Amino acid sequence: MGFGYVGKILRVNLSDGRIWTESPDDKFYRTYMGGRNIIAYYLLKEAPRDADPLGPDNPLIFATGVLTGVPIGYSGRNSAGAYNPLTGGYGESESGGFFGAELKFAGFDAIVIQGQSPKPVYLWIHDGQAELRDASRLWGLKTAEALEAVKDELGERRIRSASIGPAAEKLVRYASIANDITHFYGRCGMGAVMGSKRLKGIYVRGSHKQVPVADPAGIQRCVQAYRERGPSLEECNANLGTIGSLEALSAAGALPTYNFRAGSFAGAQKITGATLAETLLIDRDSCFACRNKCKRVVEAHDPYEISPTYGGPEYETGAALGSLVGVDDLAALCKANEICNAYTIDTIAAGVNIAWAMECFERGLLTKEDTGGLELRFGDGDMVVRLVQMIAERQGFGDLLAEGVYRASQKIGRGTEQYAMHVKGQELPMHEPRAKHLIGLGYAVSPTGADHVHNVHDVWYEDETNPMFNRIRSLGILEPIKATELTPEKVRLFVYDVNWWSLFNVLELCFGQPYMTDFLLVAEAVRAATGWNTNMFELTKVGERSVTLARAVNVRRGMTAKDDTLPARFFEPIEASPKGVPLDRQAFQESLQLYYAMMGWDDAGIPTRAKLIELGVGWAWPLMQEGMKRSP
Repeated sequence: MGFGYVGKILRVNLSDGRIWTESPDDKFYRTYMGGRNIIAYYLLKEAPRDADPLGPDNPLIFATGVLTGVPIGYSGRNSAGAYNPLTGGYGESESGGFFGAELKFAGFDAIVIQGQSPKPVYLWIHDGQAELRDASRLWGLKTAEALEAVKDELGERRIRSASIGPAAEKLVRYASIANDITHFYGRCGMGAVMGSKRLKGIYVRGSHKQVPVADPAGIQRCVQAYRERGPSLEECNANLGTIGSLEALSAAGALPTYNFRAGSFAGAQKITGATLAETLLIDRDSCFACRNKCKRVVEAHDPYEISPTYGGPEYETGAALGSLVGVDDLAALCKANEICNAYTIDTIAAGVNIAWAMECFERGLLTKEDTGGLELRFGDGDMVVRLVQMIAERQGFGDLLAEGVYRASQKIGRGTEQYAMHVKGQELPMHEPRAKHLIGLGYAVSPTGADHVHNVHDVWYEDETNPMFNRIRSLGILEPIKATELTPEKVRLFVYDVNWWSLFNVLELCFGQPYMTDFLLVAEAVRAATGWNTNMFELTKVGERSVTLARAVNVRRGMTAKDDTLPARFFEPIEASPKGVPLDRQAFQESLQLYYAMMGWDDAGIPTRAKLIELGVGWAWPLMQEGMKRSP
């Protein structure tokens, strides 16, 4: 056992029921540090290049980071990864909550799950022990129901869980995994991968309620910084959550509306955080070691019965199941969110699929014959609720939408493809590239398909007084940038910043003050937790290593620069957006090539052998070559 990690990785083969552990050395942990790097490592080392994402050869990996479970604030995250059922390439999703910390308390830094069980099972992990148990009676239950049944069966009430609902069991391609019911590995279809393995859940209990750290006094300094520079208790108790930003984004013309046709929504005020707080909100929730209560808890009885058990909507959900589909009915939005959470569906993907269908129906490209008689119109909240339920159950037209917007549009054809908002097959999140041009570049090159977290939000860097601009100065970016343009200087910022944000998906830090704006504090936290004499240079390279290894996974799967694209809509004018400017195709292509060169990749977006060696992962070169149609 070292510091910041417990030194054990749990291995499970569902096909034959074998369970064993590995004990990597300190060099492994310092090289990879957790999260995305561990996922990419095992995908490259052990997953067959041509494995079906929904087949037994696709490993499902849960990985913590060296800061997961260290009580410094914002340290409750952990990752799940596998080949992505939507894109066929690299898949990874992060979740907050308490599961990651509990996994370390129970004696493991990561879980690598292989194979496919012949019958439904669940994995029970407790204090260094693990066993597979029959889950036949749990199959078909919603996540809260299953968790209660497992607690009763084990006689243990304080279990933490990562589990799936009926939508994941039915292999909805963008199914999610729930952590303790209200926290989610939302993106990349990890729930579908788990469902394909007939693994209902992972239930964890650990009695060792601390992660060993090298410098407890250093950890306390980080805790003090969190208390002094993070949100106050008063702010936490009064905050509106991430959905509180929805109305301001609409006013700025940056709120995805009507399937990304527009940037402002007339009904934004009806579905924003302030309105939610005044109406359906009954509580707020948080994650491990965090006092920033950004999670919503809602309840209603009319016109929909909405249980607080499944939490409430955050910003991405509010936009995806609200403005994107033209719905300003807060109750309908919250009911659709509840169904997604109970059945484990990515709310972003659900909204994008429904918005695609509504636009195509209104344009006459989809007919009642296609939809099973349904009239699909923007603004119909009842229809959104109905479609989400149909997706969850793969019923009727919902069965097509459950395949994801790329496959659905390919099956229908007839020009519907141009209204399918995805990158590499993964639906776009709720951030408008015409208002933030680097977001568009980030969508295109993201290893998971479109993603907004390991990305750059240009508006942070327009104003020198913004705390986010001050932090980027420490990376040598000294001039403000304009959000609605792509220049070589912005590509440089993108390279530096994305490598750093990707580090958060390795260490497993959430995005909050003060770590979000202080690189040095992050380095201090890692030093105090691990005892390593680390610095910003090493940590930046760890982040770059994670970006490059994820890219290597995709190259091995046959992806290259041809897959780094955006929907045509973002090169066209945007409605109702005073600040929105279409991306310029030539500038976009030039930015892609410049990005590849700055990253040490070739013109086809393939990491060079020299770059892999420079990052200490030269072993990935021959594996990556399996997907390359050229000699070394």
